[in-house]
Amino acid sequence: MSSVRCKPFRSLSSLSLCLLGATVISAKSYADTLYHNGPILSMVDSAPFLDAVLVRGNKIQQTGRLAELEINCQQPCEKRDLKGRSLLPGFIDAHGHYTMTLDFLAYRNVASAPVGPVKNIDDLIEEMRQQKPSSSLGGDKQWILGAGYDDSLLAEKRHPTRHDLDKVSTDVPVFVRHVSGHLGVCNSLCLDMAGINAERENPEGGVFRREEGSTQPNGVLEETAMAAIHSIFPQQGLAEQLNRLPELNRYYAQYGITTVQDGATSDAGLALLKEAADKNLLELDVIAYPYTAWADLDKYPPKSGPQQRYHNNFRNAGIKLVLDGSPQGKTAWLSAPYHHPPHGQGEDYQGYSILTDKQLESKLREYFSHGWQVLAHCNGDAAAEQLIQVMTKLKREGIHLDRTVMIHAQTVRDDQLVRMKELGIIPSFFVAHTFFWGDWHRDSVLGLERAQRISPLISAKKEGIKYTIHNDTPIVPPNMPLLLWTAANRETRSGQTLGKAQRASVKDALKAITINAAYQHHEEDLKGSIEPGKLADLVILDRNPLMIPPQQLKNIRVLETIKEGETVYTFAEP
Repeated sequence: MSSVRCKPFRSLSSLSLCLLGATVISAKSYADTLYHNGPILSMVDSAPFLDAVLVRGNKIQQTGRLAELEINCQQPCEKRDLKGRSLLPGFIDAHGHYTMTLDFLAYRNVASAPVGPVKNIDDLIEEMRQQKPSSSLGGDKQWILGAGYDDSLLAEKRHPTRHDLDKVSTDVPVFVRHVSGHLGVCNSLCLDMAGINAERENPEGGVFRREEGSTQPNGVLEETAMAAIHSIFPQQGLAEQLNRLPELNRYYAQYGITTVQDGATSDAGLALLKEAADKNLLELDVIAYPYTAWADLDKYPPKSGPQQRYHNNFRNAGIKLVLDGSPQGKTAWLSAPYHHPPHGQGEDYQGYSILTDKQLESKLREYFSHGWQVLAHCNGDAAAEQLIQVMTKLKREGIHLDRTVMIHAQTVRDDQLVRMKELGIIPSFFVAHTFFWGDWHRDSVLGLERAQRISPLISAKKEGIKYTIHNDTPIVPPNMPLLLWTAANRETRSGQTLGKAQRASVKDALKAITINAAYQHHEEDLKGSIEPGKLADLVILDRNPLMIPPQQLKNIRVLETIKEGETVYTFAEP
């Protein structure tokens, strides 16, 4: 098999090609396959460890003793000797952005280590200068685009401004997305093209940041303010996007993922996914949740109901709502002020809401009445409280709430978890924050006391809540071994433990990306565990996660990813 050696990358596209020596396979095989001679973790409490697994076609036919399954293995019977390696259910992306990640493959990578090369604003400017203006993203529109900058990791500890990006170019529009996805920065030409000037007021739920002592925009756009450039923003052509899908599928499959979420699908994203499904280009299951601010719901109204079945690995499952912003970007809506408010804000700054109570109630009432599952983005505890209070009102009216998911739930409190349990709200924790922004949360965003409780996995378990965990890709790579490591260790970039009392067991962390994630998507009867009748979505790891020290979880290597009985990724030694 051919191998790919990892080299330092400059574009997000090259990041996806750095596949740890990956070979991607899509060879159909209809023979029975018998897996044996290795730890087989079923994710079923009543039978957590299996001796052997028999796969027939795209489903798990039988589990049990090897000798018994050998008798039932139809010829030609392919025996797969695991040689001591571990077999688990395929990993499920509990929250992320599949189509947005596809877009980001064409952007310049201006992230900081370990994801990118940028250390300071001069580095960012130089990286963006290396990005040639592209018209492939929007017909005759020439743009320079970047993604992933993180002000918390830049030496200057600030956002770049229009003046910084003017050093990249004054001849073409330049736009750089913040790592959170909740902020972005324009150069002066981009601002002019969008009509963002000193006279333009902030939109509801967003902010045009201003230069100190002036009303002149400084180029930084928060939350809904980014909608101001949507009408002029370049879009990839459908043909180019379809051509990039194999690259995107590899990016996820290398981490053992067999089901991907597109949790904020736009009109263009939905059209892409439908076309990709029609052309049978989706090697992994993709579950879409259109975002109400980006999608024209009249084209696929809530009353049509969610798709319960997949069409060539795609289904449209519900609706995405956003109630607040990002804690690392300091736009999340908190019930108490930020430890250190962002530049230009007073000491009482607590972030802000995206929707009013009335707006949220109206939307939820409509979506629930038509059977849609709702994903509600809530980073701050004030946003969580808004969701809980509105849903409590609707429940009292007898409205079926249908496994509503609180996305991120970073700062949710214990008293809120109690009420979430009563309402059936599933928290999907962005626990990777403990590593990527743990130091920033402790020192700047929240202070020590609140930072120790971000992504409170143990508190959720004590309430008997089935929680999930996620990477929110493309915010961070979809590295599932690293995600397990963050949940079990809560170690920050500086090597400090942030909230020892909230460290999950490895078993619970595995459930959060398998059977619990299947439950979150209403798919617990289809996937998430190794049981007869379920899809043969499997992953082979080089070691048993339950038998190694938690500190070693991030070193686990995915050797093979199997989707419905077919190998879609294998690791090849460099």
